[in-house]
Amino acid sequence: MTSQFLVLSLLVSCHVLTSTLADETGFVGTLNRKELGLHKKHKVISHFRFFFHERFTGSNATSVSVVPPLPNYNTTSFGLVGVSDIALRVGPEPNSTVVGKVESLYAGTSQTEFDLLLVANFVLTEGKYNGSTIVVLGRNRLSLKVREMPVIGGSGVFKFATGYAESNTLYLDAERSSIEYNIYVSHY
Repeated sequence: MTSQFLVLSLLVSCHVLTSTLADETGFVGTLNRKELGLHKKHKVISHFRFFFHERFTGSNATSVSVVPPLPNYNTTSFGLVGVSDIALRVGPEPNSTVVGKVESLYAGTSQTEFDLLLVANFVLTEGKYNGSTIVVLGRNRLSLKVREMPVIGGSGVFKFATGYAESNTLYLDAERSSIEYNIYVSHY
């Protein structure tokens, strides 16, 4: 009887110990892949092509400077902080179909080049992507014709998304710009 009690006690102790070790922090748990929509075996790679038309001036400005660049850095915009809320369109024409918007925060982070740190949420409003977002964060080297930035995540259809975005300036002057984005997203 004593040996049976000892074996039972050891089994219960081992179970409690392994349960405790699996979550000893109190803030880590396992994921239910099906509940998160990750039960599919293969990821999908989607290519999105968007255009947006920024306006820097006037009552309908879509991209505004919140903090101006430091006085000694006007050519590189170092110290600049800005925000934008711009319609995403399917074509380069300013009146093409709207499929969402891009909400972004950008900052001039280089003292020697005209580069921006870009944090952008591509908020989609059409079809099966309605309500989903793609998040891009990275260095936007404006001196390059085509700039590449990482996709770091998303929401909705794009949970656990990864990939990259390419941006290309089609037009730029002091009052407005036209930008093309090609976003390649790996998602479930």
